[in-house]
Amino acid sequence: MTEPQHLPVLLEEVIGWLHPAPGETFVDGTLGGGGHVRALAGAVGGAGLVIGIDRDPAALAQAEQGLLGLPVKLTNRNYADIPELLEEISLTAVDGILLDLGLSSDQLADTARGFSFSAEGPLDLRFDPQEGEPAWRLLQWISERALADLIHEYGEERYSRRIARQIVARRQTEAIRTASDLTRAVLASLPRSTHRWRIHPATRTFQALRIAVNEELKWLKVALSRLPACLRPGGRFAVISFHSLEDRLVKQAFRDDDRLEVLTRKPVVASEREITQNPRSRSAKLRVASRAEQ
Repeated sequence: MTEPQHLPVLLEEVIGWLHPAPGETFVDGTLGGGGHVRALAGAVGGAGLVIGIDRDPAALAQAEQGLLGLPVKLTNRNYADIPELLEEISLTAVDGILLDLGLSSDQLADTARGFSFSAEGPLDLRFDPQEGEPAWRLLQWISERALADLIHEYGEERYSRRIARQIVARRQTEAIRTASDLTRAVLASLPRSTHRWRIHPATRTFQALRIAVNEELKWLKVALSRLPACLRPGGRFAVISFHSLEDRLVKQAFRDDDRLEVLTRKPVVASEREITQNPRSRSAKLRVASRAEQ
């Protein structure tokens, strides 16, 4: 098994805001490469507990080896199910919850999943391969209008109609089955000037399809409504988002929930040093709230 490549984003800031202490209990609802869990486990020590959750069974299997010997419990499930998980293990509340909504570097490196633009494996894009339908299958049947709306809404892509038109035209003669197939379709539909953008021209289309097949915004809304009840008074809820759709939902939920007190009036962002070391941290935004005292 290969070593995880994923660098935990905003690690120092997360630990600073969650402020874990010996003997406390935390939940990381998006385990990824396990970097945040490892740091939290080191802080809570043997008398504490960190529960690591991920929808991706491959992420759990890969992170497990690096967490051996630490006070960590790992489980494969949706972070929206944290209340049921805590009930199963007889915990009434925890001291903190973290959600890192980004795609991990390990997922991007897995060419069999379709997350990388140049991957020749199936265009799957699901976190849990046993749940929902893969992106390539969605592209076989979705109408041009619905696809354009999806790419525009979830990817905030200005050329969504051109991209959808190209995809639907291509599928008449050749199936779009791999990430590279989709990338070629996107590039063929865009003005040449867009090929020099700072981000890859296909980024927003891939993002939109990934959000759709994993129902990411739906589950984030569910979690934001349910998870504050899992915190003890004073317990902290931290969320790292990577695009405006997620950040907007987090900001509104924290602001409008009477159970929460917002601690970060503006989102915490990565330092220039971290961005240099880990460019994907450039778009990360951390918001933190605490459970109101009862």
